[in-house]
Amino acid sequence: MKKILIIDDDLYIGNMLEEILTREGYSVSRAYSGTEALLALSRAKPDLVLLDLMLPGLNGEEVLPHIKGIPVIVVSAKVDIDHKVEVLLGGAVDYVTKPFNTKELLARIAVQLRTAAPFFSSTLTFDGLTLDMDTHMVAFETTEIKLTRTEFAILKLLMQNPSQVITKSQILERISENTPDCTENSLKMHISNLRRKLREVSGRDYIEAVWGIGFKL
Repeated sequence: MKKILIIDDDLYIGNMLEEILTREGYSVSRAYSGTEALLALSRAKPDLVLLDLMLPGLNGEEVLPHIKGIPVIVVSAKVDIDHKVEVLLGGAVDYVTKPFNTKELLARIAVQLRTAAPFFSSTLTFDGLTLDMDTHMVAFETTEIKLTRTEFAILKLLMQNPSQVITKSQILERISENTPDCTENSLKMHISNLRRKLREVSGRDYIEAVWGIGFKL
């Protein structure tokens, strides 16, 4: 079953879309603000997003760059052609103007789901954490976390292997190409600093030390 995330603060339109899409056999989830949308995307990845632009908090234009590797159809009352072009160049695959014909919208959704090619996502997520391998940005929900190159490499490895214990030797071997300064003696310090930075922003401990073996998320 294909999963569709509706990001729209208009309850009437959102309820109507959810009813129609559910009837068509889609699994539907909802977000009512830009901030809530980013949280929802960090927890579960949909197959397609329907994105309104005029949202409370973060608006749709601010949310769009955070949606990687997922087709986004903008559904908006904004009709300016230059604005449409800007949004499409910014990453949206389609633009539907409100009010819309539901049959046309369903057809556009079906086309995107049918033609969406397999992709390699540059974004890793784990329980509210987001790591972008292209931009080297790390965030907890919407708060950016500044990491050193070594801390980023360690977190990336752990997020690529969630809940798996990674030994100290594996960490050193896997990150050595990008962080030649990290040694067996300094690894503990780097991980300690990484744990502290994550804890300061999120209020929780993400990295667990497995005594005598290594570390895991």
